Amino acid sequence: MANPAILTVDDDPAVSRSVARDVRRRYGDRYRVVRADSGEAALEALREIKLRGDQVAVMLADYRMPQMNGIQFLEAAMDIFPRARRVLLTAYADTDAAIDAINIVDLDHYLLKPWNPPEEKLYPVVDAMLDAWLAAPDEAVNEVRVVGHRWSAPSFAVRDFLARNLVPYRWMPADEAEGRRLLAAAGVTPDDVPLVVTPEGKSLVKPAEAEIAAHVGLTTTPAAEFYDLVVIGAGPAGLGAAVYGASEGLDTVLVEQRATGGQAGQSTRIENYLGFPDGVSGAQLTDRARRQAHKFGAEILTTREVVGLEAAGAARLVHFADGSQVAAHTVVLATGVSYRMLEAPGLAELTGRGVFYGSASTEAPSCAGEEVYIVGGANSAGQAAVHFAKYARKVHILIRAADLRQSMSHYLIHQIESHANIEVHPHTQVVAGEGGDHLERLTLCDPRSGRVRTVDTSWLFIFIGAEPRTDWLAKAVVRDDRGFVVTGPDLVTDGSRPPGWTLPRDPYHLETSIPGVFAAGDVRADSVKRVASAVGEGAMAVSLIHRYLEAQ
Repeated sequence: MANPAILTVDDDPAVSRSVARDVRRRYGDRYRVVRADSGEAALEALREIKLRGDQVAVMLADYRMPQMNGIQFLEAAMDIFPRARRVLLTAYADTDAAIDAINIVDLDHYLLKPWNPPEEKLYPVVDAMLDAWLAAPDEAVNEVRVVGHRWSAPSFAVRDFLARNLVPYRWMPADEAEGRRLLAAAGVTPDDVPLVVTPEGKSLVKPAEAEIAAHVGLTTTPAAEFYDLVVIGAGPAGLGAAVYGASEGLDTVLVEQRATGGQAGQSTRIENYLGFPDGVSGAQLTDRARRQAHKFGAEILTTREVVGLEAAGAARLVHFADGSQVAAHTVVLATGVSYRMLEAPGLAELTGRGVFYGSASTEAPSCAGEEVYIVGGANSAGQAAVHFAKYARKVHILIRAADLRQSMSHYLIHQIESHANIEVHPHTQVVAGEGGDHLERLTLCDPRSGRVRTVDTSWLFIFIGAEPRTDWLAKAVVRDDRGFVVTGPDLVTDGSRPPGWTLPRDPYHLETSIPGVFAAGDVRADSVKRVASAVGEGAMAVSLIHRYLEAQ
Protein backbone atom coordinates (compact mmCIF):
# COMPACT_ATOMS: atom_id res chain seq x y z
CA MET A 1 0.00 0.00 0.00
CA ALA A 2 1.43 3.39 -1.05
CA ASN A 3 1.87 6.21 1.44
CA PRO A 4 -1.02 8.70 1.58
CA ALA A 5 -0.66 11.49 -0.96
CA ILE A 6 -0.29 15.23 -0.61
CA LEU A 7 -1.35 16.78 -3.93
CA THR A 8 -0.23 20.18 -5.16
CA VAL A 9 -1.58 21.89 -8.28
CA ASP A 10 -0.36 25.16 -9.81
CA ASP A 11 -0.09 26.18 -13.46
CA ASP A 12 3.06 28.27 -12.81
CA PRO A 13 5.98 25.80 -13.17
CA ALA A 14 8.23 27.76 -10.81
CA VAL A 15 5.59 27.99 -8.08
CA SER A 16 4.58 24.35 -8.63
CA ARG A 17 8.15 23.14 -8.20
CA SER A 18 8.65 25.36 -5.17
CA VAL A 19 5.61 24.18 -3.22
CA ALA A 20 6.25 20.53 -4.10
CA ARG A 21 9.89 20.89 -3.02
CA ASP A 22 9.00 22.44 0.32
CA VAL A 23 6.29 19.87 1.02
CA ARG A 24 8.52 16.94 0.04
CA ARG A 25 11.36 18.20 2.22
CA ARG A 26 9.28 17.97 5.38
CA TYR A 27 6.76 15.20 4.63
CA GLY A 28 8.36 13.07 1.92
CA ASP A 29 9.31 10.27 4.33
CA ARG A 30 5.65 9.70 5.31
CA TYR A 31 3.63 11.00 2.37
CA ARG A 32 3.81 10.76 -1.38
CA VAL A 33 3.89 14.22 -3.00
CA VAL A 34 1.95 14.37 -6.28
CA ARG A 35 2.38 17.49 -8.43
CA ALA A 36 0.05 18.63 -11.24
CA ASP A 37 0.12 21.66 -13.55
CA SER A 38 -3.62 22.06 -14.10
CA GLY A 39 -6.92 21.31 -12.43
CA GLU A 40 -7.84 18.64 -14.99
CA ALA A 41 -4.45 16.92 -14.62
CA ALA A 42 -4.88 16.96 -10.85
CA LEU A 43 -8.35 15.43 -11.13
CA GLU A 44 -6.98 12.68 -13.37
CA ALA A 45 -4.30 11.97 -10.77
CA LEU A 46 -6.95 11.79 -8.06
CA ARG A 47 -8.99 9.33 -10.13
CA GLU A 48 -5.96 7.08 -10.55
CA ILE A 49 -5.25 7.22 -6.83
CA LYS A 50 -8.89 6.39 -6.11
CA LEU A 51 -8.87 3.37 -8.41
CA ARG A 52 -5.70 2.05 -6.75
CA GLY A 53 -7.42 2.27 -3.38
CA ASP A 54 -4.86 4.72 -1.99
CA GLN A 55 -5.43 7.78 0.19
CA VAL A 56 -5.15 11.54 -0.27
CA ALA A 57 -4.52 13.50 2.89
CA VAL A 58 -4.16 17.13 1.77
CA MET A 59 -4.73 19.06 -1.48
CA LEU A 60 -3.09 22.44 -2.08
CA ALA A 61 -4.46 24.26 -5.13
CA ASP A 62 -3.57 27.64 -6.62
CA TYR A 63 -6.57 29.95 -7.04
CA ARG A 64 -5.59 31.59 -10.35
CA MET A 65 -5.42 28.81 -12.96
CA PRO A 66 -6.89 28.91 -16.50
CA GLN A 67 -9.80 26.68 -17.57
CA MET A 68 -10.35 25.49 -13.98
CA ASN A 69 -9.42 27.70 -11.05
CA GLY A 70 -8.46 26.38 -7.62
CA ILE A 71 -11.95 26.69 -6.15
CA GLN A 72 -13.49 24.79 -9.06
CA PHE A 73 -10.84 22.10 -8.74
CA LEU A 74 -11.33 21.64 -5.01
CA GLU A 75 -15.09 21.47 -5.50
CA ALA A 76 -14.67 18.64 -8.05
CA ALA A 77 -12.01 16.94 -5.93
CA MET A 78 -14.44 16.75 -2.99
CA ASP A 79 -16.50 14.25 -4.98
CA ILE A 80 -13.49 11.91 -5.23
CA PHE A 81 -11.85 12.34 -1.82
CA PRO A 82 -14.36 14.06 0.49
CA ARG A 83 -12.20 13.65 3.59
CA ALA A 84 -9.00 15.09 2.14
CA ARG A 85 -8.13 18.48 3.64
CA ARG A 86 -8.33 21.41 1.21
CA VAL A 87 -5.98 24.40 1.13
CA LEU A 88 -6.22 27.28 -1.39
CA LEU A 89 -3.04 29.09 -2.41
CA THR A 90 -3.90 32.70 -3.16
CA ALA A 91 -2.41 36.16 -3.62
CA TYR A 92 -3.35 38.96 -1.22
CA ALA A 93 -5.59 40.52 -3.87
CA ASP A 94 -7.71 37.37 -3.99
CA THR A 95 -8.33 37.07 -0.26
CA ASP A 96 -12.03 37.80 -0.64
CA ALA A 97 -12.39 34.91 -3.11
CA ALA A 98 -10.60 32.63 -0.68
CA ILE A 99 -12.95 33.63 2.12
CA ASP A 100 -15.95 32.96 -0.12
CA ALA A 101 -14.50 29.51 -0.92
CA ILE A 102 -14.80 28.53 2.74
CA ASN A 103 -18.55 28.33 2.20
CA ILE A 104 -18.47 27.05 -1.39
CA VAL A 105 -16.14 24.08 -1.04
CA ASP A 106 -15.83 23.78 2.73
CA LEU A 107 -12.29 25.10 2.44
CA ASP A 108 -10.11 24.17 5.41
CA HIS A 109 -7.55 26.96 5.00
CA TYR A 110 -6.24 29.52 2.58
CA LEU A 111 -2.54 30.31 2.35
CA LEU A 112 -1.11 33.57 1.04
CA LYS A 113 1.69 33.50 -1.49
CA PRO A 114 4.60 33.70 -1.01
CA TRP A 115 4.80 31.39 2.03
CA ASN A 116 8.46 32.05 2.87
CA PRO A 117 9.81 31.03 5.22
CA PRO A 118 7.90 27.69 5.03
CA GLU A 119 8.79 26.83 8.64
CA GLU A 120 6.62 29.75 9.76
CA LYS A 121 3.93 30.06 7.07
CA LEU A 122 3.55 26.70 5.29
CA TYR A 123 4.44 23.85 7.61
CA PRO A 124 2.24 24.86 10.56
CA VAL A 125 -0.77 24.96 8.21
CA VAL A 126 0.00 21.59 6.59
CA ASP A 127 0.77 20.06 10.01
CA ALA A 128 -2.67 21.11 11.24
CA MET A 129 -4.31 19.74 8.09
CA LEU A 130 -2.54 16.39 8.44
CA ASP A 131 -3.46 16.11 12.12
CA ALA A 132 -7.09 16.78 11.24
CA TRP A 133 -7.02 14.21 8.41
CA LEU A 134 -5.35 11.55 10.55
CA ALA A 135 -8.19 11.87 13.04
CA ALA A 136 -10.64 10.71 10.33
CA PRO A 137 -8.77 9.52 7.24
CA ASP A 138 -10.10 7.98 4.07
CA GLU A 139 -9.80 4.23 4.26
CA ALA A 140 -7.07 2.65 2.16
CA VAL A 141 -8.22 -0.42 0.21
CA ASN A 142 -5.78 -3.04 -1.07
CA GLU A 143 -8.30 -5.61 -2.28
CA VAL A 144 -10.56 -6.07 -5.27
CA ARG A 145 -13.59 -3.77 -5.28
CA VAL A 146 -16.87 -4.62 -6.94
CA VAL A 147 -19.45 -1.93 -7.74
CA GLY A 148 -22.91 -3.09 -8.74
CA HIS A 149 -26.61 -3.08 -8.05
CA ARG A 150 -28.09 -4.99 -5.13
CA TRP A 151 -30.56 -6.98 -7.22
CA SER A 152 -28.43 -7.48 -10.32
CA ALA A 153 -27.77 -11.05 -11.46
CA PRO A 154 -24.47 -10.11 -13.19
CA SER A 155 -23.32 -8.29 -10.03
CA PHE A 156 -24.14 -11.34 -7.93
CA ALA A 157 -22.32 -13.61 -10.40
CA VAL A 158 -19.13 -11.53 -10.05
CA ARG A 159 -19.27 -11.53 -6.25
CA ASP A 160 -20.03 -15.26 -6.17
CA PHE A 161 -17.14 -16.02 -8.53
CA LEU A 162 -14.66 -14.07 -6.40
CA ALA A 163 -15.95 -15.56 -3.15
CA ARG A 164 -15.84 -19.13 -4.42
CA ASN A 165 -12.29 -18.62 -5.69
CA LEU A 166 -11.31 -17.23 -2.28
CA VAL A 167 -10.37 -13.82 -3.69
CA PRO A 168 -10.93 -11.10 -1.04
CA TYR A 169 -13.11 -8.29 -2.33
CA ARG A 170 -15.13 -5.34 -1.14
CA TRP A 171 -18.73 -4.83 -2.28
CA MET A 172 -19.80 -1.26 -3.02
CA PRO A 173 -23.44 -0.67 -4.07
CA ALA A 174 -23.65 1.64 -7.07
CA ASP A 175 -26.32 3.77 -5.38
CA GLU A 176 -24.16 4.56 -2.33
CA ALA A 177 -21.61 7.35 -2.05
CA GLU A 178 -18.38 5.37 -2.29
CA GLY A 179 -19.74 3.27 -5.14
CA ARG A 180 -20.64 6.43 -7.05
CA ARG A 181 -17.16 7.86 -6.44
CA LEU A 182 -15.50 4.75 -7.81
CA LEU A 183 -17.75 4.74 -10.89
CA ALA A 184 -16.86 8.38 -11.51
CA ALA A 185 -13.16 7.69 -11.06
CA ALA A 186 -13.40 4.89 -13.63
CA GLY A 187 -15.36 7.13 -16.00
CA VAL A 188 -18.40 4.84 -16.19
CA THR A 189 -22.09 5.20 -15.35
CA PRO A 190 -24.32 3.13 -13.05
CA ASP A 191 -25.56 1.38 -16.20
CA ASP A 192 -22.07 -0.01 -16.79
CA VAL A 193 -22.00 -2.27 -13.74
CA PRO A 194 -20.74 -4.58 -12.53
CA LEU A 195 -17.44 -2.74 -12.31
CA VAL A 196 -14.45 -4.61 -10.92
CA VAL A 197 -11.43 -2.58 -9.80
CA THR A 198 -8.22 -4.46 -9.08
CA PRO A 199 -5.77 -3.43 -6.32
CA GLU A 200 -3.52 -2.02 -9.07
CA GLY A 201 -6.32 0.31 -10.22
CA LYS A 202 -7.34 -1.58 -13.36
CA SER A 203 -11.03 -1.08 -14.18
CA LEU A 204 -12.96 -4.03 -15.63
CA VAL A 205 -16.41 -3.09 -16.93
CA LYS A 206 -18.95 -5.93 -17.11
CA PRO A 207 -16.09 -8.42 -17.18
CA ALA A 208 -16.31 -12.10 -18.06
CA GLU A 209 -15.07 -14.54 -15.44
CA ALA A 210 -11.96 -15.33 -17.48
CA GLU A 211 -11.08 -11.61 -17.58
CA ILE A 212 -11.54 -11.30 -13.84
CA ALA A 213 -9.42 -14.38 -13.22
CA ALA A 214 -6.59 -13.04 -15.35
CA HIS A 215 -6.46 -9.81 -13.31
CA VAL A 216 -6.80 -11.15 -9.75
CA GLY A 217 -3.97 -13.66 -9.71
CA LEU A 218 -5.76 -16.81 -10.88
CA THR A 219 -3.94 -18.92 -13.46
CA THR A 220 -5.85 -19.46 -16.71
CA THR A 221 -3.22 -20.75 -19.16
CA PRO A 222 -1.39 -24.09 -18.92
CA ALA A 223 2.37 -23.87 -18.63
CA ALA A 224 3.00 -26.97 -20.74
CA GLU A 225 1.45 -28.94 -23.58
CA PHE A 226 1.87 -32.39 -22.06
CA TYR A 227 1.36 -33.70 -18.51
CA ASP A 228 1.42 -36.99 -16.68
CA LEU A 229 -2.04 -36.24 -15.28
CA VAL A 230 -4.86 -33.86 -16.16
CA VAL A 231 -7.57 -33.59 -13.50
CA ILE A 232 -10.83 -32.11 -14.76
CA GLY A 233 -12.88 -30.55 -11.98
CA ALA A 234 -11.63 -29.00 -8.73
CA GLY A 235 -14.12 -30.30 -6.19
CA PRO A 236 -13.01 -32.57 -3.33
CA ALA A 237 -12.30 -35.50 -5.69
CA GLY A 238 -10.31 -33.36 -8.12
CA LEU A 239 -8.37 -31.61 -5.38
CA GLY A 240 -7.64 -34.97 -3.77
CA ALA A 241 -6.34 -36.36 -7.06
CA ALA A 242 -4.22 -33.25 -7.67
CA VAL A 243 -2.66 -33.34 -4.20
CA TYR A 244 -1.84 -37.04 -4.32
CA GLY A 245 -0.75 -36.96 -7.96
CA ALA A 246 1.62 -34.01 -7.52
CA SER A 247 2.93 -35.28 -4.17
CA GLU A 248 3.87 -38.58 -5.81
CA GLY A 249 5.85 -36.97 -8.60
CA LEU A 250 3.30 -36.80 -11.39
CA ASP A 251 3.38 -33.65 -13.53
CA THR A 252 -0.18 -32.58 -12.71
CA VAL A 253 -2.57 -29.89 -13.91
CA LEU A 254 -6.00 -29.32 -12.37
CA VAL A 255 -8.57 -27.69 -14.66
CA GLU A 256 -11.68 -25.96 -13.29
CA GLN A 257 -14.36 -24.16 -15.26
CA ARG A 258 -15.54 -21.83 -12.49
CA ALA A 259 -14.22 -22.19 -8.95
CA THR A 260 -12.34 -24.68 -6.84
CA GLY A 261 -14.25 -26.55 -4.15
CA GLY A 262 -17.31 -27.59 -6.15
CA GLN A 263 -20.55 -27.92 -4.21
CA ALA A 264 -18.58 -28.76 -1.07
CA GLY A 265 -16.78 -25.44 -1.38
CA GLN A 266 -20.14 -23.69 -0.91
CA SER A 267 -20.92 -25.54 2.33
CA THR A 268 -21.03 -23.20 5.27
CA ARG A 269 -20.15 -25.91 7.78
CA ILE A 270 -19.04 -29.53 7.34
CA GLU A 271 -19.03 -31.24 10.73
CA ASN A 272 -18.68 -34.93 9.86
CA TYR A 273 -15.38 -34.72 7.96
CA LEU A 274 -12.62 -36.73 9.61
CA GLY A 275 -10.13 -34.68 11.58
CA PHE A 276 -12.27 -31.58 12.12
CA PRO A 277 -14.24 -32.16 15.34
CA ASP A 278 -15.33 -28.52 15.47
CA GLY A 279 -16.34 -28.49 11.82
CA VAL A 280 -14.84 -26.71 8.84
CA SER A 281 -16.37 -24.54 6.17
CA GLY A 282 -16.19 -25.61 2.56
CA ALA A 283 -14.15 -22.50 1.78
CA GLN A 284 -11.60 -23.32 4.49
CA LEU A 285 -11.28 -26.91 3.32
CA THR A 286 -10.92 -25.78 -0.27
CA ASP A 287 -8.26 -23.21 0.61
CA ARG A 288 -6.18 -25.77 2.48
CA ALA A 289 -6.48 -28.28 -0.35
CA ARG A 290 -5.48 -25.66 -2.94
CA ARG A 291 -2.45 -24.68 -0.91
CA GLN A 292 -1.47 -28.33 -0.58
CA ALA A 293 -1.76 -28.87 -4.33
CA HIS A 294 0.36 -25.78 -5.02
CA LYS A 295 2.89 -26.87 -2.40
CA PHE A 296 3.51 -30.13 -4.28
CA GLY A 297 3.76 -28.37 -7.64
CA ALA A 298 0.35 -28.95 -9.22
CA GLU A 299 -0.89 -26.30 -11.64
CA ILE A 300 -4.44 -25.04 -11.08
CA LEU A 301 -6.23 -23.48 -14.05
CA THR A 302 -9.43 -21.50 -13.52
CA THR A 303 -12.15 -20.47 -16.01
CA ARG A 304 -11.11 -23.11 -18.51
CA GLU A 305 -14.05 -24.95 -20.02
CA VAL A 306 -13.32 -28.48 -21.20
CA VAL A 307 -15.43 -29.47 -24.21
CA GLY A 308 -13.91 -32.72 -25.40
CA LEU A 309 -11.84 -35.78 -24.55
CA GLU A 310 -10.26 -38.29 -26.87
CA ALA A 311 -7.61 -40.98 -27.04
CA ALA A 312 -4.74 -40.37 -29.44
CA GLY A 313 -2.50 -43.40 -29.26
CA ALA A 314 -0.90 -43.49 -25.83
CA ALA A 315 -1.90 -39.86 -25.15
CA ARG A 316 -5.22 -38.53 -23.89
CA LEU A 317 -6.25 -35.17 -25.40
CA VAL A 318 -8.31 -32.64 -23.44
CA HIS A 319 -9.94 -29.97 -25.63
CA PHE A 320 -10.87 -26.49 -24.34
CA ALA A 321 -13.68 -24.23 -25.51
CA ASP A 322 -11.23 -21.72 -27.00
CA GLY A 323 -9.89 -24.36 -29.40
CA SER A 324 -6.68 -25.10 -27.50
CA GLN A 325 -5.82 -28.45 -25.94
CA VAL A 326 -3.45 -30.23 -23.58
CA ALA A 327 -2.31 -33.82 -23.71
CA ALA A 328 -1.48 -36.26 -20.94
CA HIS A 329 -0.70 -39.85 -20.16
CA THR A 330 -3.76 -40.04 -17.89
CA VAL A 331 -6.92 -38.11 -17.01
CA VAL A 332 -9.17 -38.01 -13.93
CA LEU A 333 -12.77 -36.93 -14.49
CA ALA A 334 -13.93 -35.18 -11.29
CA THR A 335 -16.50 -32.73 -12.62
CA GLY A 336 -18.99 -33.46 -9.84
CA VAL A 337 -22.66 -32.61 -10.07
CA SER A 338 -24.75 -29.46 -10.25
CA TYR A 339 -28.04 -28.60 -8.58
CA ARG A 340 -31.07 -29.33 -10.71
CA MET A 341 -33.07 -26.31 -11.83
CA LEU A 342 -36.40 -25.87 -10.08
CA GLU A 343 -39.00 -25.71 -12.83
CA ALA A 344 -41.64 -23.24 -11.69
CA PRO A 345 -43.00 -20.12 -13.41
CA GLY A 346 -41.06 -16.95 -12.63
CA LEU A 347 -37.99 -18.52 -11.04
CA ALA A 348 -35.72 -18.56 -14.07
CA GLU A 349 -36.17 -14.82 -14.61
CA LEU A 350 -35.34 -14.11 -10.96
CA THR A 351 -32.23 -16.29 -10.72
CA GLY A 352 -29.46 -14.23 -9.14
CA ARG A 353 -32.06 -11.66 -8.00
CA GLY A 354 -33.46 -13.43 -4.97
CA VAL A 355 -33.45 -16.97 -6.38
CA PHE A 356 -30.15 -18.77 -5.87
CA TYR A 357 -28.83 -22.28 -6.45
CA GLY A 358 -26.57 -23.41 -3.64
CA SER A 359 -25.87 -21.61 -0.41
CA ALA A 360 -24.69 -18.29 -1.95
CA SER A 361 -23.15 -17.49 1.43
CA THR A 362 -22.21 -14.02 0.19
CA GLU A 363 -25.90 -13.14 0.55
CA ALA A 364 -26.28 -14.26 4.18
CA PRO A 365 -25.58 -10.86 5.83
CA SER A 366 -28.15 -9.24 3.51
CA CYS A 367 -30.82 -11.59 4.89
CA ALA A 368 -30.62 -10.03 8.36
CA GLY A 369 -34.06 -9.75 9.92
CA GLU A 370 -35.84 -11.29 6.91
CA GLU A 371 -37.51 -14.61 6.10
CA VAL A 372 -35.52 -17.09 4.02
CA TYR A 373 -36.87 -20.12 2.17
CA ILE A 374 -34.71 -23.16 1.39
CA VAL A 375 -35.79 -25.98 -0.93
CA GLY A 376 -34.18 -29.36 -0.32
CA GLY A 377 -33.74 -31.98 2.36
CA ALA A 378 -30.14 -33.17 1.97
CA ASN A 379 -27.10 -32.14 4.01
CA SER A 380 -26.27 -29.13 1.87
CA ALA A 381 -29.72 -27.68 2.53
CA GLY A 382 -29.42 -28.36 6.24
CA GLN A 383 -26.00 -26.75 6.48
CA ALA A 384 -27.32 -23.67 4.68
CA ALA A 385 -30.35 -23.46 6.96
CA VAL A 386 -28.20 -23.49 10.10
CA HIS A 387 -25.93 -20.82 8.59
CA PHE A 388 -28.74 -18.51 7.47
CA ALA A 389 -30.43 -18.89 10.85
CA LYS A 390 -27.61 -16.76 12.29
CA TYR A 391 -28.84 -13.81 10.23
CA ALA A 392 -32.45 -14.29 9.17
CA ARG A 393 -35.48 -13.71 11.34
CA LYS A 394 -36.80 -17.09 10.23
CA VAL A 395 -35.63 -19.88 7.93
CA HIS A 396 -38.18 -22.14 6.23
CA ILE A 397 -37.07 -25.53 4.87
CA LEU A 398 -39.42 -26.84 2.19
CA ILE A 399 -39.34 -30.60 1.51
CA ARG A 400 -41.55 -32.94 -0.48
CA ALA A 401 -41.14 -35.82 1.99
CA ALA A 402 -42.79 -36.25 5.36
CA ASP A 403 -39.59 -35.47 7.29
CA LEU A 404 -35.82 -35.10 6.96
CA ARG A 405 -34.76 -38.48 8.31
CA GLN A 406 -34.38 -40.24 4.98
CA SER A 407 -32.18 -37.60 3.35
CA MET A 408 -30.25 -35.70 6.03
CA SER A 409 -27.59 -36.68 8.57
CA HIS A 410 -28.76 -37.08 12.13
CA TYR A 411 -26.41 -34.42 13.51
CA LEU A 412 -27.87 -31.80 11.16
CA ILE A 413 -31.46 -32.72 11.99
CA HIS A 414 -30.59 -32.28 15.66
CA GLN A 415 -29.07 -28.86 14.99
CA ILE A 416 -32.09 -27.74 13.00
CA GLU A 417 -34.42 -28.81 15.81
CA SER A 418 -32.34 -26.76 18.26
CA HIS A 419 -32.88 -23.52 16.30
CA ALA A 420 -36.13 -21.83 17.23
CA ASN A 421 -36.08 -19.75 14.04
CA ILE A 422 -35.89 -22.75 11.66
CA GLU A 423 -39.15 -24.36 10.58
CA VAL A 424 -39.47 -27.46 8.40
CA HIS A 425 -42.47 -27.62 6.05
CA PRO A 426 -43.10 -31.21 4.89
CA HIS A 427 -45.10 -31.99 1.75
CA THR A 428 -44.43 -28.51 0.38
CA GLN A 429 -43.40 -27.47 -3.13
CA VAL A 430 -42.64 -24.13 -4.76
CA VAL A 431 -44.94 -23.76 -7.77
CA ALA A 432 -44.29 -20.12 -8.72
CA GLY A 433 -42.22 -17.03 -7.96
CA GLU A 434 -43.06 -13.37 -8.57
CA GLY A 435 -41.35 -10.02 -8.32
CA GLY A 436 -40.19 -6.89 -10.08
CA ASP A 437 -36.45 -6.23 -9.97
CA HIS A 438 -36.12 -9.07 -7.43
CA LEU A 439 -38.07 -11.93 -5.87
CA GLU A 440 -40.99 -10.70 -3.79
CA ARG A 441 -43.41 -13.64 -3.42
CA LEU A 442 -43.53 -17.43 -3.61
CA THR A 443 -46.50 -19.65 -4.24
CA LEU A 444 -46.35 -22.88 -2.23
CA CYS A 445 -48.44 -25.99 -2.68
CA ASP A 446 -49.22 -29.14 -0.66
CA PRO A 447 -49.43 -31.83 -3.39
CA ARG A 448 -51.57 -34.09 -1.21
CA SER A 449 -54.43 -31.67 -0.69
CA GLY A 450 -53.74 -29.19 -3.49
CA ARG A 451 -53.82 -26.37 -0.95
CA VAL A 452 -52.00 -23.29 -2.27
CA ARG A 453 -50.68 -20.33 -0.30
CA THR A 454 -48.57 -17.26 -1.05
CA VAL A 455 -45.72 -16.03 1.12
CA ASP A 456 -43.75 -12.78 0.95
CA THR A 457 -39.98 -13.23 0.71
CA SER A 458 -36.95 -11.94 -1.18
CA TRP A 459 -34.82 -15.04 -0.60
CA LEU A 460 -35.06 -18.53 -2.08
CA PHE A 461 -32.13 -20.96 -2.00
CA ILE A 462 -32.47 -24.21 -3.95
CA PHE A 463 -30.69 -27.50 -3.20
CA ILE A 464 -32.45 -30.15 -5.25
CA GLY A 465 -31.19 -33.15 -7.17
CA ALA A 466 -27.81 -33.85 -8.60
CA GLU A 467 -27.11 -33.69 -12.31
CA PRO A 468 -23.66 -34.80 -13.51
CA ARG A 469 -21.67 -32.32 -15.57
CA THR A 470 -20.93 -34.76 -18.36
CA ASP A 471 -22.78 -33.55 -21.47
CA TRP A 472 -19.45 -32.42 -22.90
CA LEU A 473 -18.25 -36.05 -22.91
CA ALA A 474 -20.85 -37.06 -25.50
CA LYS A 475 -19.92 -40.65 -26.45
CA ALA A 476 -16.27 -40.46 -25.40
CA VAL A 477 -16.87 -42.72 -22.38
CA VAL A 478 -19.72 -44.95 -21.27
CA ARG A 479 -22.31 -43.19 -19.12
CA ASP A 480 -25.50 -44.46 -17.52
CA ASP A 481 -28.97 -43.23 -18.42
CA ARG A 482 -28.65 -40.29 -16.00
CA GLY A 483 -25.28 -39.19 -17.37
CA PHE A 484 -23.04 -40.53 -14.61
CA VAL A 485 -19.74 -42.08 -15.73
CA VAL A 486 -19.63 -45.87 -15.53
CA THR A 487 -16.35 -47.33 -14.24
CA GLY A 488 -14.54 -50.54 -13.34
CA PRO A 489 -16.43 -53.83 -13.04
CA ASP A 490 -19.69 -52.17 -14.07
CA LEU A 491 -18.23 -51.82 -17.58
CA VAL A 492 -17.90 -55.58 -17.92
CA THR A 493 -21.23 -57.20 -18.81
CA ASP A 494 -21.62 -60.92 -19.46
CA GLY A 495 -17.85 -61.24 -19.54
CA SER A 496 -17.50 -58.64 -22.30
CA ARG A 497 -15.36 -55.56 -21.92
CA PRO A 498 -16.64 -52.17 -23.14
CA PRO A 499 -16.59 -51.43 -26.89
CA GLY A 500 -13.23 -50.11 -28.04
CA TRP A 501 -11.35 -51.45 -25.03
CA THR A 502 -7.86 -52.34 -26.28
CA LEU A 503 -6.09 -53.81 -23.25
CA PRO A 504 -5.90 -57.52 -22.28
CA ARG A 505 -7.29 -56.79 -18.82
CA ASP A 506 -10.53 -55.59 -17.33
CA PRO A 507 -10.84 -51.89 -16.40
CA TYR A 508 -9.50 -50.95 -12.98
CA HIS A 509 -12.01 -50.05 -10.30
CA LEU A 510 -12.28 -46.32 -11.13
CA GLU A 511 -11.25 -46.60 -14.77
CA THR A 512 -13.65 -45.53 -17.51
CA SER A 513 -14.17 -47.13 -20.91
CA ILE A 514 -11.03 -45.32 -22.14
CA PRO A 515 -7.88 -46.88 -20.66
CA GLY A 516 -5.98 -44.36 -18.57
CA VAL A 517 -9.04 -42.17 -17.98
CA PHE A 518 -10.47 -42.47 -14.47
CA ALA A 519 -13.53 -41.01 -12.74
CA ALA A 520 -13.74 -39.99 -9.09
CA GLY A 521 -16.34 -38.46 -6.81
CA ASP A 522 -19.93 -37.54 -7.48
CA VAL A 523 -19.62 -37.78 -11.28
CA ARG A 524 -19.03 -41.51 -11.03
CA ALA A 525 -22.04 -43.82 -11.23
CA ASP A 526 -23.11 -45.29 -7.87
CA SER A 527 -20.55 -43.28 -5.89
CA VAL A 528 -21.21 -42.25 -2.30
CA LYS A 529 -22.11 -38.57 -2.39
CA ARG A 530 -19.97 -37.42 0.52
CA VAL A 531 -16.88 -35.21 0.76
CA ALA A 532 -14.76 -37.86 2.46
CA SER A 533 -15.52 -40.53 -0.14
CA ALA A 534 -14.82 -38.07 -2.98
CA VAL A 535 -11.39 -37.21 -1.55
CA GLY A 536 -10.72 -40.93 -1.05
CA GLU A 537 -11.63 -41.73 -4.65
CA GLY A 538 -9.35 -38.95 -5.88
CA ALA A 539 -6.47 -40.51 -3.96
CA MET A 540 -7.41 -44.01 -5.10
CA ALA A 541 -7.47 -42.88 -8.73
CA VAL A 542 -3.83 -41.77 -8.42
CA SER A 543 -2.87 -45.18 -7.04
CA LEU A 544 -4.53 -46.85 -10.03
CA ILE A 545 -2.85 -44.37 -12.38
CA HIS A 546 0.54 -45.58 -11.14
CA ARG A 547 -0.48 -49.14 -11.91
CA TYR A 548 -1.61 -48.07 -15.36
CA LEU A 549 1.62 -46.18 -16.11
CA GLU A 550 3.82 -49.01 -14.87
CA ALA A 551 2.13 -51.39 -17.29
CA GLN A 552 2.64 -49.16 -20.32
